[in-house]
Amino acid sequence: MKLAEIYMQFQSDIEMIEKELEANVQAQHDVLTNASLQLLKAGGKRIRPVFVLLAARFGSYDINSLKHIAAPLELIHMGSLVHDDVIDDADLRRGKKTIKSQWDNRVAMYTGDFIFGKALETSTHFDNPKIHQILSNAMMEMCLGEIEQIRDQYNLEQNFRIYLRRIKRKTALLIAVSCQLGALAANASSYIQNQLYRFGYYVGMSFQITDDVLDFVGTEKQLGKPAGGDLLQGNVTLPALYAMYNHDDIRKQIQSFFQDIEKNAECISDIIAMIKNTNAIQYSIKISDQYLHKAFETLETLPDIIEKKYLYEIASYIGKRKF
Repeated sequence: MKLAEIYMQFQSDIEMIEKELEANVQAQHDVLTNASLQLLKAGGKRIRPVFVLLAARFGSYDINSLKHIAAPLELIHMGSLVHDDVIDDADLRRGKKTIKSQWDNRVAMYTGDFIFGKALETSTHFDNPKIHQILSNAMMEMCLGEIEQIRDQYNLEQNFRIYLRRIKRKTALLIAVSCQLGALAANASSYIQNQLYRFGYYVGMSFQITDDVLDFVGTEKQLGKPAGGDLLQGNVTLPALYAMYNHDDIRKQIQSFFQDIEKNAECISDIIAMIKNTNAIQYSIKISDQYLHKAFETLETLPDIIEKKYLYEIASYIGKRKF
């Protein structure tokens, strides 16, 4: 079954979540509302809400309740994107101007904060303290991931462990929590909640590594932003890490590039070509596939319902996508 067909199965529920999201980004100030709506209307696959819905099928499914956990998770993701664009000085997001670019850094930062606040407000529908603990912990871990990325900008001495911990905090954790909270909100068993968390974590790791590979092999049209954007922002991801560890000439080239990125920006295509001419892309894809395989193994421990197949299909898409 194709991804679009899976989404069609939940179309009315996804539309309900979209309405919830739109209602939540309304503010008493036009700038906040317009900036938030711009990001919301820019699109996105709504992967996290869909994981909430699929995970909830392993328990007592009630969209009127689930929308209050699916929306906050997507809002947290949205808020983190706004802050990311400020930190990365990014002008484009999904091929459109970022909030930071259309307004300024201050508006972007307060918009991100506003969206985070709305996420917490929406989740108050639930009186289960565990839900709030999981959400707040996820937000704290994401902030740690961002701080780690800032700390490691231009750092050529970081290792694979540091990279993997960073992408866990920045990306994988929120996907894991989406699966976990969908099951928790639907009163599924603790075992199912834990297994779905593990599944989401493995999928999230594969997702981010694939994203980092695409930054080297994708086109600007596919990515909605310039290729090589990570290196242009001083961020060393898995393909570059592996290439540097195995090729001193690439390490020296990146070191020279980082000394004055603005002046050397036109050299990015040469560096990308050098990395692609090694086996760094193949190695990174192999690591992504290993996480994906672990996700599939975890799925096998869950009850055999149709949504388990849907989770398999979405995980396969995430790990193999081309943009």
